[in-house]
Amino acid sequence: MYGLMQREPINLVSILGHAARWHPHQEVVTNTVEGGIHRQSYSDTYVRATRLANRLQRYGIEKGDRVGTLGWNTYRHLESWYAIAGIGAVCHTVNPRLFPEQIKLIVNHAQDRLLVVDLTFADLIREALPDLPSVEAVIFMCRGDDMPDVGGWARPVYCYERWVGEGEDRIEWPALAHDAASSLCYTSGTTGDPKGVLYSHRGNLLHAYALSMPDVLGIAANETLLMVVPMFHANSWGLAYAGPMAGAKLVLPGPHMDGKSIAELINGENVTKAAAVPTVWTMLLGHLRTGETGLDSLKEVGIGGSAVPRAMIEEFRNDYGVNVVHIWGMTEMTPLGTVSRPKPSMAGLGDEQLLLAKCKQGRVPFGVDMKIVDDAGRALPHDGRTFGRLLVKGPWTIERYYRSDESALTDGWFDTGDIATIDEHGFMQVTDRSKDVIKSGGEWISSVAIENAVMGLEGVEIAACIGAKHPKWDERPIVLVKRGADSQISKNEIIGELSAHLAKWQLPDAIVFVDAIPLTATGKIDKKPLRAAYGNCLLQ
Repeated sequence: MYGLMQREPINLVSILGHAARWHPHQEVVTNTVEGGIHRQSYSDTYVRATRLANRLQRYGIEKGDRVGTLGWNTYRHLESWYAIAGIGAVCHTVNPRLFPEQIKLIVNHAQDRLLVVDLTFADLIREALPDLPSVEAVIFMCRGDDMPDVGGWARPVYCYERWVGEGEDRIEWPALAHDAASSLCYTSGTTGDPKGVLYSHRGNLLHAYALSMPDVLGIAANETLLMVVPMFHANSWGLAYAGPMAGAKLVLPGPHMDGKSIAELINGENVTKAAAVPTVWTMLLGHLRTGETGLDSLKEVGIGGSAVPRAMIEEFRNDYGVNVVHIWGMTEMTPLGTVSRPKPSMAGLGDEQLLLAKCKQGRVPFGVDMKIVDDAGRALPHDGRTFGRLLVKGPWTIERYYRSDESALTDGWFDTGDIATIDEHGFMQVTDRSKDVIKSGGEWISSVAIENAVMGLEGVEIAACIGAKHPKWDERPIVLVKRGADSQISKNEIIGELSAHLAKWQLPDAIVFVDAIPLTATGKIDKKPLRAAYGNCLLQ
């Protein structure tokens, strides 16, 4: 027996259509690639997406075809997302920060027919095109006057604004199966080649609903949302859907993500909520410390991508009155997994205990289930001390990678590759990636715990902890530290501070000062080159 409700097909473009109909004058604001602030309404955004969709269909893009994008967070990129998915094609967001060979690998793996590209990446695409046999043409997200010189390019090149101008402003959006593919995002490749995660219209829609819940990010029509997290990073954390779904004002930074530019956008547009990885907020806080400006409108920031340092949470709260919400997830989860908001049962905890809880990755919303298990697959207790492999499942969690014949699940669960604890309040804390945990003399040492402690020290800009080979203990922790500007913090000072937080056997065997810490394309610390350079330093 089936329920007798209307069986309206799911198409993500209906989110933008809803915003255009019921929040028609709400703004989408962009700090553009060309320079300057661009404003348009949700109503105009929907019309332009419709025209682009018409033009894509006229070109010959069909259901299931992949269309790649290499773009910053802009109104044109937003329109492209909805236009491509709306006609039943697959929007493949390519991370332009990947190495050129990785970009070639994923574009060829996805077999993209078109590439929609920001001007910033013109040289990158021109050089890559001869090695991209599936790509038929390139569309530059710009006006005709701003088109780059494309003489001698290996493929036809078009102007985005001309395409939008050539499209009709009416379309009959296709009815799609609930599990129809909507978008494709590849993992950052920190442990090997990037792998494709193929999202569905249904999964993205459910994810956007969950993201908007008060206990998650609480996105509402009266909010102004600054979406710093890139649209090419883990599905933009779903914010490109949740913002228009709620009718919130959407502020997009384009390529301008330095501290000064972000501060100007927050204050100039009266931003109330924002989301980004910790490296962005490190730059913002560094700018704010100059005393040039404050954060009058900002109420809350969502931070994910890597563990949030305690010092960052305290500085936002104490100096600017901004609440930090710690978010955890992964590309394979669309990406929302947990959010660190206290529960009513935690009301009796003191300030220190609540702060420690906010440093954890947090608890699951409805739509995510998780557990920790030992190497034999046995479930482990939620006591906040016992750690094990973190497994997840739910309607927006991956079942298999794109073009893989094998399921990514074991008994219905996806192994995240994280080692974690879950406490009595249901708060999960990632203690390490399984590949990063340091095995020293039969004991496990969390590189994340050491990194967070060092990152909280004044004078440290960024730090990375790795396991170095040891003749007696198998592995021992060492810490690579980049000092902040004008900082003279010493090795002894760092060890002295760590001694207050860590057992003696957990203290690093070496502190190495470096000029830079390598980051991945998504802003996370890249430990592969650090292991290659320093992994044997204790043997020498």
